[in-house]
Amino acid sequence: MEVLETKQAPTQRPVHELIRSRWSPRAFTQQPVAQETLEQVFEAASWAFSAMNEQPWRYVYAHRSDTAAYQRLLDCLLPGNQPWARHAPVLMVALMKTHYDNGQLNRTAMHDVGAANATLMLEATALGLSGHVMGGFDYAKTREALNLPDTLDPVAFLALGYRGAADELDEPFRSREQAPRSRKPVAAFAFPGQLPQ
Repeated sequence: MEVLETKQAPTQRPVHELIRSRWSPRAFTQQPVAQETLEQVFEAASWAFSAMNEQPWRYVYAHRSDTAAYQRLLDCLLPGNQPWARHAPVLMVALMKTHYDNGQLNRTAMHDVGAANATLMLEATALGLSGHVMGGFDYAKTREALNLPDTLDPVAFLALGYRGAADELDEPFRSREQAPRSRKPVAAFAFPGQLPQ
């Protein structure tokens, strides 16, 4: 069996090890994720920051062992994600509550759901899990499959599990899995005082 690489981020500054270790694999083992472990990562998500402490995130999830629920989520993914995501032990979709309880639009709801997703993934990484967030899903099909009310919008799908070997993936996913990690330099997105003209 292939020895799994750590794929730590090649940072330019001494970033925390947990952040350097988090990445988005496509290969997963068959090992199931215990319900207690899954609830722990959801607990972590619950402590993400949110405007007015609204906590506008909602998650619908399915273990692979729950065949019908799992297939319902898998069918919402675009064809480019289905071949590898179908091996993840857990699939979930992150939803956002679009309005406050008083009926006003929550302008930061998607930001807060993203914060919850990031916090969830960091906790998962600390527990030895890996996750892959996907924007490649059919919005209308997801709304229909989950019978979502107007007050909830799907934001992203997440595949979660224990990382598998890249050589178990078909192309082009194998090459993507083995490619070096990279990010834009800080100077490309952080500016003192104002944006450059």
